[in-house]
Amino acid sequence: MIGNFQVRTDLALEARESCEADHIKIRGVQISEEKDEERELYTTTVVIQSENGAKALGKPTGTYITIEAPHMSAPDEGYHREISEEIARHLCGLLGRRRRSVLVVGLGNREVTPDALGPNVIGNLHITRHIIREYGRASEETRNAGEVSAIVPGVMAQTGMETLEIIKGVVEETKPEAVIAIDALAARSTRRLNRTIQITDTGINPGSGVGNHRNAINKETLGVPVIAVGVPTVVDAATIVNDTMEELIAEMDRCAGMQKLGGTLGTLNQAEKHQMIRELISPHLNTMFVTPKDIDETVKYLSYTISEGLNLVFSAKE
Repeated sequence: MIGNFQVRTDLALEARESCEADHIKIRGVQISEEKDEERELYTTTVVIQSENGAKALGKPTGTYITIEAPHMSAPDEGYHREISEEIARHLCGLLGRRRRSVLVVGLGNREVTPDALGPNVIGNLHITRHIIREYGRASEETRNAGEVSAIVPGVMAQTGMETLEIIKGVVEETKPEAVIAIDALAARSTRRLNRTIQITDTGINPGSGVGNHRNAINKETLGVPVIAVGVPTVVDAATIVNDTMEELIAEMDRCAGMQKLGGTLGTLNQAEKHQMIRELISPHLNTMFVTPKDIDETVKYLSYTISEGLNLVFSAKE
């Protein structure tokens, strides 16, 4: 790394890849992969087991499950159903077999499309807490269902309050056994935009993807387990330039007349290339974040996919 420079990403998978690209040895990190070629779903589980691993990746100790689905942004209901089932499978693994009383938090600003994933998921969620509290579990619908409540706390600019303050007050009053936080993330690679879901048991820092750090929402701050589910919907401008540079270097290496120049650039590690890019691009672009032009439709599809995964976890069906 150069100085305090760090590649901005919310994905533990990308942090691990960055360390590998820079030939940084990581201890205390366990990695496993699953490939379902038939359904085109690829899952990588990164378990950070020690403080040494946490420091190397810049992430808290815990489990990070990354589901990569190349066609996740496409309007294919059958494919999205398979992704929902995969989400439900991993959430059940983190929550345990016993269905819990859960508070689902939709983080983000519903007025800003790339940040509206969390609020949109809540809008599609099957809420049961009020039904169970009012009528008990007499009906088929709620007999074996989990007790699900939800909140969209908004952002500080809308409420004047820290998101953690709002959630903590709700948790103290309703006493859920676990919190599931849904949020939009930032990626380092454009190929992972709207095609990747990260599930982690370490909680989340709202706004961290765009450098707007708020208080952490995790077990230490809330007193109950916090599972975070996120999808990268934005990348910063330097990331796009870096991806273009990677393609340029590869093309130079294939061209005999430009191999020398391509070879020189190729000796830079990921951090050095990002640092050079940030120094060269306009200061106005340095803080720019970019999202695909079809983000409105994509966020709608993704919110249904994630909410359906949650509904499967807490449905009455065994």
